[in-house]
Amino acid sequence: MNIKISGSGCYIPTQVITNNDFGQFDFRDEKGEPFKDTNERIAKKLQLITGIEERRYVTTELTTSDIGAFAAKKALEDANIDPETIDQIIFAHNFGDIKHGTIQSDIVPSLASRVKQRLQIKNPNCIAYDLLFGCPGWIQGVINAYAMMQSGLAKRCLIIGAETLSRTIDLHDRDSMIYADGAGATIFELTNEEGGILAVNSASYTLEEAFYIHYGKSYHPDLDPDTKYIKMYGRKIYEFALTCVPLAMKACVDKSGIEISRIKKVMIHQANEKMDEAIVQRFYELYDMKMPEYIMPMNIHKLGNSSVATLPTLYNMIINNQLENHQLEKGDILLFASVGAGMSINAFVYQL
Repeated sequence: MNIKISGSGCYIPTQVITNNDFGQFDFRDEKGEPFKDTNERIAKKLQLITGIEERRYVTTELTTSDIGAFAAKKALEDANIDPETIDQIIFAHNFGDIKHGTIQSDIVPSLASRVKQRLQIKNPNCIAYDLLFGCPGWIQGVINAYAMMQSGLAKRCLIIGAETLSRTIDLHDRDSMIYADGAGATIFELTNEEGGILAVNSASYTLEEAFYIHYGKSYHPDLDPDTKYIKMYGRKIYEFALTCVPLAMKACVDKSGIEISRIKKVMIHQANEKMDEAIVQRFYELYDMKMPEYIMPMNIHKLGNSSVATLPTLYNMIINNQLENHQLEKGDILLFASVGAGMSINAFVYQL
């Protein structure tokens, strides 16, 4: 028996936020001092480095569990299965539900439980739980489901990755321009078909790296220091990712036994275009190869960094032929990889 994707869905929020929308923001440095550069120049630099031109935010009435449920419903419809046959619902997120206009995170009950209720699943043997693993959370959900299905404890799992990062940002931190909202969901199940998950790999680096992404006070000195926002040490993350992620990707591919030349697409977390390109280039250098053209699909230009939602959303867009120069066929081999808060890294090799 193999473990394959039988359904996929995503929810892309309707509010389009362009770089120009940050024109009136009062950006500060870590010391609370205003930048000498204009916001226009700051936004242009961000676009050159990250590739982000636009990002999507949820409307005021929606929360993370809401959009996660939207994506889950689409995945169920795509798979054409009875929701009562789902054995596990794994919801990857980082900040829970944060209602518009508030600063408090709500994760009780779990977001997975809320989705199960919205799907009106009655089966008590359908286990719903949340997973916090930074941006690689959706992949870790896939790895957890893979282990459960290999052990015989599950036959069909729904893995959701959703986040509303627009409600965790410090409006005085220029890094706030990176983050976005979104949701993606996939159904994995045991099947007699060929292919599926061929290998998985996961790691956590915490000794020095645990707080590279963290919660911290606003950069504006007049704001309440006890109100926290998502913060990151960008340079440290960049250096860490370029060193460790290619090695993790290679370990996963080597474990799969697949020749590197057979990989059709490298599906990497949409965090920063320049960083992602450098990671994939270094990955191929480990095999003494040049990075192939069109190997790395990207949707960060229009959708921004939506954390755990980026990879399931990217996959959904590609299989629905929504990205130019990126088409897939049965039998194609994909390498999924991600890095994020923790610091966590993971990957899996998948054959369609």
